[in-house]
Amino acid sequence: MSAPPYEGETYAVVTAFVDELVRSDIAGAVVSPGSRSTPVALALARRDDVRLFVHPDERSAAYFALGLAKATGRPAVVLCTSGTAAANYLPAVAEAQTGRVPLVVLTADRPPELRDVAAAQTIDQVRLFAGHAKWSVDLPPPAPLEAVARQARVVADRAVALAAAAPQGPVHVNVPVREPLVPMPQAAPPGTGGAAWQGRGGAGPYARIARPPVQVSPAAARGAAAELAGPRGLVVLGPEAADGPDRQRTRARAAVALAARLGWPVVADVLSAARGLPGVIGRADALVRDPLVADALVPARVLRLGAPPTSKALGQLLERVPEDGLWLVDDGDAFPDPSLRARTVVHADAAAWLAAVAAALPAPGGAGADAWLRRWQLADAAAGEALAACLADEPYGCEGRVMAELGRVLPAGACLFVGNSMPVRDADAFFAARGRGVRVVGSRGASGIDGITSTALGLAAGSGRPCVLAVGDLSFYHDLNGLIAAGRFGVPLTVVVVNNDGGGIFSFLPQARHGEQFERLWGTPLGLDFAHAARLYGASFARPRDWPGFAAAVRSGLRRRALAIVEVRALDRTENVRRHDAAFAAVAGAVRRAWASDGGSGA
Repeated sequence: MSAPPYEGETYAVVTAFVDELVRSDIAGAVVSPGSRSTPVALALARRDDVRLFVHPDERSAAYFALGLAKATGRPAVVLCTSGTAAANYLPAVAEAQTGRVPLVVLTADRPPELRDVAAAQTIDQVRLFAGHAKWSVDLPPPAPLEAVARQARVVADRAVALAAAAPQGPVHVNVPVREPLVPMPQAAPPGTGGAAWQGRGGAGPYARIARPPVQVSPAAARGAAAELAGPRGLVVLGPEAADGPDRQRTRARAAVALAARLGWPVVADVLSAARGLPGVIGRADALVRDPLVADALVPARVLRLGAPPTSKALGQLLERVPEDGLWLVDDGDAFPDPSLRARTVVHADAAAWLAAVAAALPAPGGAGADAWLRRWQLADAAAGEALAACLADEPYGCEGRVMAELGRVLPAGACLFVGNSMPVRDADAFFAARGRGVRVVGSRGASGIDGITSTALGLAAGSGRPCVLAVGDLSFYHDLNGLIAAGRFGVPLTVVVVNNDGGGIFSFLPQARHGEQFERLWGTPLGLDFAHAARLYGASFARPRDWPGFAAAVRSGLRRRALAIVEVRALDRTENVRRHDAAFAAVAGAVRRAWASDGGSGA
């Protein structure tokens, strides 16, 4: 490979660094304009094998990269200039760390001699993401030394490999550069050739960093099978890590296969990849809210994968599992157990471990196992019918029915990104799109309402699927800047804004009893007309008045293949609480009747 023109030591080292990022298989790069980041930005822009997105808002840019990584399961690069620009990345970095999303965060910086001497646009960036990044490294300023070029390449390889390794997460590389920041063509000094500067032959990385999965020994599989085998068990699949839809589906199928061998039901969170698989319980949140129904569904042992479930009611049920009954399987080295009740935590490749344990189990069977499984299946079927009947009669603006309608309207293979607070909870309770391969995604790491729109846009850009974002008005307002990405990058997204004029979730919490201060401190009505935001960002806008109009507006937005905003004016927040309670009461009654007609299955 012929050497590129020598443009000064900064560009020689930075070009080697960027070359290695690309060789290590990144999902793309999101760049926010700035001066100090010029060498890295230009090196990325010169590549025709990098998907490059130039986003003017740093906070939204980092969340866009988060969505890109969620879509692909591969690390996305995000780059900014020095100073407070880098600080705007912190919320997305925190979400990436808690939600296991692979990011390579590049922050351009002043060289060491300009730190702590009141130089402009200079803060302490080396420790900026302490506690949130899997690894932080401060590169030396570029120099015409082979050792510096080698370090740049190796750091790039390590950064991408570590971000992608289980548990996936963010890696921070601080990149100090000296002026001049623009290319300065000149004669190359001696010793600036070879692999350190040009990369190794072929397309592979300079340093191959292999992390083979943790193997499951036959003895360990037999031991786990012996301890798990027994009646009244439950497999629970929580929100998935962002390691790509293929790995998610593989884990989900392995979990369902193991449950079949055990004779246990499988409960799937809406953000797992298993919700649409045959036989999987999808109405657990609605089921276990009733005390009598929950009493009959308390398992003796639980095998849980993924993050803790979205449903608080299901989480409370799992806290009733006997002390020795909770098993957690984690692909990384985390301890995902806020209840602090787990007896056994397995760190292994989850799909391989599940398959090995299933193979070590005896053939399924037994009247006890059949009765337990049937109890859950009858309850789930009854809950589905009760919810469908309730929602069919709900007036326009009922928030639960918005999710049910999306389950009916979304085309096969679509993506649904659900915002935090009420949308993800309503999706867990009311959304169903069985048999159509709809992928449901959220940000349940730090579970914040910031950056939701930008993350959804990144997901849409990376997935290539028809995408819908369901979001509350407060979350939507919080990231209006992110909408600029749709037009700049030609990303199609249909945004369904459930507008309950404030923080709807607080109406379900004890704060709602403080009537004299509730609206001021928690309800926080915004009174915004989002039609103005649509005009600002060149989006189509619809505010339907009935359910057929809502379905038509969503379908029209998806056909448009651009940015579309569909606003649903929700019912009064107090009325929304009442209708949720009525729906869950109907589920409880239907489940009890179903069990009674089956000869007391809930006994």
